[in-house]
Amino acid sequence: MESKQLATRYAIFIGGLYLLALGIVLIVRSSLGTTPISSENYVLSLHTPISLGWWTFLTNLLLIGGQFWLLRGRRTRRDTVEILLQLPFSFLFTLFIDLNMALTATLRPDGYLAALGLLLCGCLIQSAGVVLELKLRVAMMSAEAFVKYAAQRYGMEFGRVKVRFDVTLVLIAVALGLLFSGRIEGVREGTVIAACITGHIVSFLNGKVMTRRTLGRLRSALK
Repeated sequence: MESKQLATRYAIFIGGLYLLALGIVLIVRSSLGTTPISSENYVLSLHTPISLGWWTFLTNLLLIGGQFWLLRGRRTRRDTVEILLQLPFSFLFTLFIDLNMALTATLRPDGYLAALGLLLCGCLIQSAGVVLELKLRVAMMSAEAFVKYAAQRYGMEFGRVKVRFDVTLVLIAVALGLLFSGRIEGVREGTVIAACITGHIVSFLNGKVMTRRTLGRLRSALK
């Protein structure tokens, strides 16, 4: 692959990371909950000096270590490169989350319908970011990669492991909220809505909107 073409792919992938971070932040700002993957990081950010973005980075470091553990005795050089490649992208993702948290600091939905609209907007933007990641196949985010290697290790379907992984994160968030404040924080109906509809939006965008022609136009625009 030519260096210019490779640079374009990485540029679009980074754009997808930004959309993913923006979608997560908009869901948080809706005040109706968080995404399952961010739920425990959000609760921790409420009760520590560490931001949502940096808690996400620390969690990704744990997941990267978990991937090496899951691949023990069977790791290839390619696996090592793919896992280590997650580090710089996790760092960028951290910056994007905290940047968008700062940019939306004054965003407060006026009423429940506005909050619901903001939540749905966040789900749509997040899904667009996921599709760009999937289409370009430049790298995987740490959570998805951890689920992939766990599914391979234990001979399970990716979707089944993903559901268990997300539920575990939500339960951890609930436990942390009860531990810190005596109440559930960051987990509401928006968490359930985001968990239920994001996959369907991703499937729709992946098949109907983010086609090869669309990605070709994006690459041409960046040349």
